[in-house]
Amino acid sequence: MSIFKFSLKIIGQMTFVIIFFSTLEAKNLNKFNKGDLVSNYFSGILLLNDNQYNESYKFLKKLNGLEESHIDYSIKYLYSLVNSGKLNEAFNYSRNLEKKNLDSFESHLITGAYFLKNSDLNSAKKYFLKANNKKSQFILNNYISNSLYNWSSLNNLDINNKTVEFKNFDNRFENFKKIQNVFLNCFFNTPKTENLFKELITNEKTDFSRYNYFYASYMVSSGKIDKAKGIIQSSLKKYPRNLLLNQYEKDLKNSKNLNTFNCNKENQIVAEILYIAANALSTQSIYHLSNFYLNLAKYLNEDFNSFEVLLAENFYKIKNFEKAKKIYKDLGKKGEAFKWHSAKQISKILNQDDQKQEAIKLLSNTYKELSKKDIYQTFDLAEFLKSNEKFEESIPYYTNVINILKEDHILYPEATDGRGVAYERIGEWDKAEKDLLASIKAKPDQAYVINYLAYTWIEQGIKIEESLKMLEKANKLRSNDPYIIDSLGWALFKLERYKDSKNYLQMAVRLMPGDPIVNDHYGDVLWKNGNEIQARYYWNYVLNLKEAERDLKKKIEKKIIKGL
Repeated sequence: MSIFKFSLKIIGQMTFVIIFFSTLEAKNLNKFNKGDLVSNYFSGILLLNDNQYNESYKFLKKLNGLEESHIDYSIKYLYSLVNSGKLNEAFNYSRNLEKKNLDSFESHLITGAYFLKNSDLNSAKKYFLKANNKKSQFILNNYISNSLYNWSSLNNLDINNKTVEFKNFDNRFENFKKIQNVFLNCFFNTPKTENLFKELITNEKTDFSRYNYFYASYMVSSGKIDKAKGIIQSSLKKYPRNLLLNQYEKDLKNSKNLNTFNCNKENQIVAEILYIAANALSTQSIYHLSNFYLNLAKYLNEDFNSFEVLLAENFYKIKNFEKAKKIYKDLGKKGEAFKWHSAKQISKILNQDDQKQEAIKLLSNTYKELSKKDIYQTFDLAEFLKSNEKFEESIPYYTNVINILKEDHILYPEATDGRGVAYERIGEWDKAEKDLLASIKAKPDQAYVINYLAYTWIEQGIKIEESLKMLEKANKLRSNDPYIIDSLGWALFKLERYKDSKNYLQMAVRLMPGDPIVNDHYGDVLWKNGNEIQARYYWNYVLNLKEAERDLKKKIEKKIIKGL
């Protein structure tokens, strides 16, 4: 950490302590030892901000009663309770806050969710209204509380009354309104329900692929199992990677887990609304609030495993790999699609922990255990093996995929590219070249495939003029990409156009100052332009880079002595 950043952190911590004490009433300070108070509060808040919820809870729990003099404490404590899965404790604490007139948006939301789960709609409605009246700093929070109030107010109302209320929602949440309108008609089982689902999933502007699942689930609840299977099969042709749809396809075949969502139950619809909010917050990297909504969603619909996918992803993004692994391990027991997804994610985590062999073993064994392997799972394994430098082992899996596919399939250019790279890395260039050309033919605008093929030709000293034209195209497709710019400069170098080459290689060095090959190339072009002292400077720089391979360093040591 730089001195500047460290100083800012210290100043921030000091400011926090000053503000903290200034918000406490002096008469309440005698309840706490000052040193312990600051230590526990500060530790709890830092751990909460770092999304370590169980640890945060342990420190904040010690300060029970602090909410009477520091209202922000109660909100932070509620986050730690909900995000560590202690929903009943969060409910009891929320009721105590209400007795002390210290309630908040969060405490009302938790209380409302508790009553909704226990089918007390009148009480749920009361607390969701209180939450809505509190007006959170997040616009999304206000929209959610308004939605939840409406969903808890369906007793003795007809579809027309509720449709008017949902239409009056903020226009900034237009997609949200469309989803709720479909669920509303599903709840009342109106004749329009099926057509509304069709309109939603065929929307060209927004990806509503997830709602193919809810459409199929509605068909299952109506006794139309074959119709549900058709919906899922059709949707998977368009969204073959959708995890929820893949798992539901298997569940339908096995007649398992068919009723994890029921649009006649308010709590399950509310859970999905909370999930939508959590997903939106996750894309904005507001993970503590995303997890807050996710845990409330899980509380309201415990059997809906899709919520666990986003929760694990959130922990993965904040690098809490142990927590992510635990969720993935549990999720992997809920079905084959979940099992494969979880194995892939755990393997990625093992790789980041320098456990490459364990990662390869896990994914390979999981693949063998699948009752039926599809082309995407086979392709995933091939890609994973290749990325872990198991080039020869990856080739049969790529071949299995390629042999099944037609050239117009979306996966064909990726599979031929992957196998081409694997062939090139084991020295079988004729096969590699054939695959890379096939990939480009199937999908001409792949900048990185063009770059890989052209650069390899340049290194072999062949087709340099053709490579230059290809790289100029790649550069237009991916402007300011340092790898493509380096390749373009290197092609010009090989064509002895040293002044033009220098301009591109200089740009590549600026974009990627720590890359050994780029710096080596720039040293070469400096030498050819008569800048010999500067050339040796860059070559020496490469010798000090940890990333530089031994063979490259040996070549550079000779160049430093003899030049080019």
